[in-house]
Amino acid sequence: MTAALAAGIDAGKRYLDIGIEPSRKHFRVANATAGIETVVTCLRGSGVRKVVLEAIGPFAQAAVKRLVAEGFEVGLINPRRIKAFREAEGRRAKTDKLDARLIARFAVQMTDELRPVPGESQQALKALATRRRQLVEMIAMEKTRLKQVLEPWLCESHRTAIAALSVERERIEADIKGRLAADQPAQRKMEILISLPGFGPTVATTLITDLPELGTLDRRAIASLAGLAPHPSQSGTSIGRNQIGGGRPCVRTALYMAGLVASRCHPRFRAEYKAMRADGKPAKVAIIAVARKLLVLANALVKHDTLYDPQHSPGQAIH
Repeated sequence: MTAALAAGIDAGKRYLDIGIEPSRKHFRVANATAGIETVVTCLRGSGVRKVVLEAIGPFAQAAVKRLVAEGFEVGLINPRRIKAFREAEGRRAKTDKLDARLIARFAVQMTDELRPVPGESQQALKALATRRRQLVEMIAMEKTRLKQVLEPWLCESHRTAIAALSVERERIEADIKGRLAADQPAQRKMEILISLPGFGPTVATTLITDLPELGTLDRRAIASLAGLAPHPSQSGTSIGRNQIGGGRPCVRTALYMAGLVASRCHPRFRAEYKAMRADGKPAKVAIIAVARKLLVLANALVKHDTLYDPQHSPGQAIH
């Protein structure tokens, strides 16, 4: 993504606002087939090859798919970065037009912050994984409600809902499993991840669907992307505390559970966990440290296409 010009898109339900920098142009079209074709024509006529947006929400999917098909370089930006960029420029006004131009200016000046749009199959897998998490959450809520009612007819209603949601969850899980089985690289990645301590099919699937960068980044970048990198907060003589934050919550949660299981069941990680606890670290901090070690190890194994070897030290580099 090295084009001199960049276009930013702010996608809404009814309209697409497009800003072009550094020419400071802006235009708005209907978020429909005809409007998207106008975007393609106008951007090509302006010499734009790089198109950037904050995220692929439901309102932007059709436009992104068409732009990718037409050969444009489409990238994504973390919305928090756009907000920080607006504050850095000293601007407070926020409209669709201003947002589109702000995204375009960010893309021109911060090319290293862009990440490519995931492929169509990756988007489908992520959508299915998101739906599975929603169903799991709904089942958990229904089970909680079931414990709080006494009337037999209400209990039956909750049990019926739980059964129906469970059937739908199983259907979604079968769909995910089928798509992964049909994708040889994804199937190999699944095999590698499941070989790791604490990693089951659910954790491995979460990393495949929601952390596609696994195996392509260095250990610091992948830990930050997963929300497991410690960020220092120090000033002057104040020592402060290192805290994790940001990243992708579903990935962080899955890795935390993997760290919890590994710290209890795997000899090496259990020893590391106990050593950190003996050193005064809180239990959650120790588990997060184990989760980060597992992520770094998973990243190296996927990168080198290697299964986990129990005789290999988790902290040792993979060759």
